[in-house]
Amino acid sequence: MSQMDPREIKILSDILALVLEDQKGQSETALEAIKARARRDGITGGALKNLFQALAPDIERLTAARKAREDTEIRTLESTIHTLRIQLHDRGEVLNRMEHNLRIVRGNNENLKSQLHVMQTAHAEARHMLSMKMMENSYPRLMIIFVAVMAGLLAGIAGTQLFHLFYTALHPVTDNARYLY
Repeated sequence: MSQMDPREIKILSDILALVLEDQKGQSETALEAIKARARRDGITGGALKNLFQALAPDIERLTAARKAREDTEIRTLESTIHTLRIQLHDRGEVLNRMEHNLRIVRGNNENLKSQLHVMQTAHAEARHMLSMKMMENSYPRLMIIFVAVMAGLLAGIAGTQLFHLFYTALHPVTDNARYLY
């Protein structure tokens, strides 16, 4: 029995599955195929029974191996879950610290905004006071400039009159009107 090819076992299991089909024609045909194979290979009913009993420990062994593999996978997954939970906890702490820092930065930002507003208000007041001071000082300046211009004009007129006075005194003017008639 141990010399049976795994492909033969697969074919035999497929045929046995057809025997259990609900359709009578297929199950009868499958049963006849099993009988024909058994006659061809010289397999008796007892040998077939022994075959199934020989396969049963293999199934138990495969089931045990699968269970061991699943247990290993479960332990690996549990370890991974534990690691991920630790990482999640650490990320949560980092997130909390970042939120705390964000609140501090927002508070500082609001404080700086209020200081900026105070400084802008103070700057506007200083500019207003400077313009008022310049307006107060510009009126007397205009007056001084006006007086200086007037004094300059009067001095210019007086100087011109003096020039003409001395020029005519030094250079007598002849009356040319007598030459016109």
